[in-house]
Amino acid sequence: MKTITRQKPLEQILEATAGDTSVFIVGCGTCATLCHTGGVDDVAAMAEKLSAAGKIVTGIAIPPTGCDEVTAEMRYAFRNELRAANVVLVMSCAFGVQTAASQLGKPVAPALDTLFMGKEGPSGQFSEICMQCGECVLADTGGICPVTSCHKGLLNGPCGGTNDGMCEVGNGRECAWSRIYYRLESQGRLDRMKAYHAPKGHNAVLRPGIMTLTHSREEAAKQ
Repeated sequence: MKTITRQKPLEQILEATAGDTSVFIVGCGTCATLCHTGGVDDVAAMAEKLSAAGKIVTGIAIPPTGCDEVTAEMRYAFRNELRAANVVLVMSCAFGVQTAASQLGKPVAPALDTLFMGKEGPSGQFSEICMQCGECVLADTGGICPVTSCHKGLLNGPCGGTNDGMCEVGNGRECAWSRIYYRLESQGRLDRMKAYHAPKGHNAVLRPGIMTLTHSREEAAKQ
């Protein structure tokens, strides 16, 4: 599963760095590379655009993972380039932006919008597969998430707009609950559709998301 991103319009990036004459760029060798938003070629193209806009690009770094490997060691390795920069433009997910802000000791600006957690399909298409809602119902839906697959996030069957297995939204999109029905039917588990799911409790995952696991491995094994 990857973090799916899209590049912000250049106008927004220039606006975010309007008072900065020199920029250090950080990309990402994993998710952003997969999305073509922060890989080697994407960072190089951004450097050219910034230079054409009158910015000085002091340096470029593309760690294997922008969220985890922007570290104090990287700050030391690029200390001269970072010292010369007014701002760090981060071409990775929002996690990577926050990591860069905490590790590099410089103002940061995001070059990307973080969209969702998902996976790659055919022809470079990306599909959201989990909203991390904290109340998983996949046991009753054949492993197909209605929260992300249904446009309305319905938890107890399709709406009146479904037609021959297709969603009323159009664009050739299948009805999520038709998919769930046929999946459960093939498994001989249609009785699972009788399970009622109460409306989502949005306090299941409190924001900001902070969790401390206090039990030991031995205790976890007993659960």
